[in-house]
Amino acid sequence: MSAFADIAAVAPKQIWDGVLGRVIHGDRVTLAIAELDPDTVIPEHNHENEQVGMIITGSLTFRVGEETRELGPGGTWRIPATVPHRVQTGPDGAVVVEVFAPPRSDWDSLECLKTCQPRWPKRNRRS
Repeated sequence: MSAFADIAAVAPKQIWDGVLGRVIHGDRVTLAIAELDPDTVIPEHNHENEQVGMIITGSLTFRVGEETRELGPGGTWRIPATVPHRVQTGPDGAVVVEVFAPPRSDWDSLECLKTCQPRWPKRNRRS
């Protein structure tokens, strides 16, 4: 297995309804590029993995524990292990980059979907 890959070559997985994730596992971390559809709600949940992330495009309303924040491109979050959190996307959806430690091994069983062009980064299309 190569140390390198283009994100478009990573088959997406259906993480939640309205959320596709392209997942790259390391030995100790998982990197995910997630594409969230407009007006998607990820219900409150928690997990043993510490999670950090940044929004690339779109907007989110993110609740971590008792704190809620509206985020746009460049906004970041940090979620300690087992802390409840919830997300709702805005009308344009969102693309986010997230890192989980330890790796999200629970995602290994998710089915890979047909490879499709990611929303980010935008590729120059030749005519």
